[in-house]
Amino acid sequence: MSAIDHALLEGYLVRTRWFGGKGRPFQVSRVRVLADLSAPERPSATVYLVTVAYSDEVGGTELYQVPLAGYDEIEDRIGHAYVGAIEVDGRQRHLYDAVHDRDAMALWLDAFIAAEPTGGADVDGLRFHRLPGGEPLDPELRPSPMTGEQSNSSVRFDETAMMKIFRKLSPGVNPDIEIHEELTRGHSEYIAELFGWVETTVDGEVIQLAMLQEFLRTATDGFELAMASVRTLLVDLEQEPDDSGGDFAGEAARLGEALAKVHALLRERFPAGRRGAETTAELARAMTERLDHALRVVPEIEPHAARLRATYSAVAALEGLDVQRVHGDLHLGQTLRTSRGWRLVDFEGEPGRPFAERALPDSPWRDVAGMLRSFDYAPGVVEMSLVGTGRIIDDDEWALRAERAAEWSSRARSHFINGYVGVIAGAASDDDTSTHETRTDDTSTDERRVLLTAYVADKAVYEVVYEKRNRPAWIGIPLAALARIDGE
Repeated sequence: MSAIDHALLEGYLVRTRWFGGKGRPFQVSRVRVLADLSAPERPSATVYLVTVAYSDEVGGTELYQVPLAGYDEIEDRIGHAYVGAIEVDGRQRHLYDAVHDRDAMALWLDAFIAAEPTGGADVDGLRFHRLPGGEPLDPELRPSPMTGEQSNSSVRFDETAMMKIFRKLSPGVNPDIEIHEELTRGHSEYIAELFGWVETTVDGEVIQLAMLQEFLRTATDGFELAMASVRTLLVDLEQEPDDSGGDFAGEAARLGEALAKVHALLRERFPAGRRGAETTAELARAMTERLDHALRVVPEIEPHAARLRATYSAVAALEGLDVQRVHGDLHLGQTLRTSRGWRLVDFEGEPGRPFAERALPDSPWRDVAGMLRSFDYAPGVVEMSLVGTGRIIDDDEWALRAERAAEWSSRARSHFINGYVGVIAGAASDDDTSTHETRTDDTSTDERRVLLTAYVADKAVYEVVYEKRNRPAWIGIPLAALARIDGE
């Protein structure tokens, strides 16, 4: 396909959900063609690598993947994905976001199928990889775009597979692919199986473009499920949580067990070990620095500052820290409940950090703390949804609703921890009575308590700053967590 006008792409980027530069002054500074895909009775598709340069005080550049399908005539069926027109050999060529074009996305399916016999296929410089042992893909599978994603784009192929297309790109191995590959090879039942991925080489560096996974057709978003549980509980405020159809304790326990088993497999498949006192000292220093910054932004934290500093000092006093590969950005929104149990998804790690940093070993208690904070947000968001609805609620009802919501959160946190620790304890017991060499977390109870309290506090401090800047009405959710820590 011919060169594409930069202004055309700029106008397109600001209309998308996944472009991270909306609201910032930018321009498209470079456009490179990564590949041209075509096949008989299919439209042609061009995968562009778009460099965006920012002109504000932050500056910098970002890379984005933009696959576009080209047609000689207007295609009304995908009019909502129209990008614009360019001139090719003296005639107009109409461009559409290929993710929304089922005929164009079939080109990616064709390439994955071509990779099945040997595990790999090269299509105009794009390398399609397939993991061994998977079921062959049916070439008649129908692609359709999935909605709701903010930073990437996904396409499902009927109820068999889902392809996640990474929009914002970075050179190197994407943690989402790397971790899913190892967990799939380790036969984890707590993830969506990885079928394959797409990558290319740009300026001598590997860039991974997409991943193909099992489609979980019975899946429900974990955060939505938790909020539904809270809403059911609050229908009858006189009922105790454990007597209510809205009790989430059992699900929380099973989720804790699932996370513990994923962590155990990650310890087997990636480097893990114990770091010395210098690591806990550095961890405490970083947490204290984040607190100092937060205090300048959110003075409301000040009443809890002394307790938080003491919490971090307790981390500094620890003799060491067990580290391993972790999820890195875990919360209920990164989980799916299926008819066969819980699945963890989106192992990309903390957004905004380079891939190399996201791949560094970390404490598994960071993941646990992220989930515990999510159990506070579920009832908090449900309560916030009532604000501005016009419903009249007297003070006594508000107080009882808050009490029930706090009980829901407390039970979910407690059962989640019990489920998680129960698996660890069972694994340690098995190690004591067998020659099995799987490493287990032998952290003492006191060390575990210190680390978990600190990670929860650190996460809540981050949330307070985020809510102050983005959703001031929600700031009470993390502030309540800091008050709870202060009272312990």
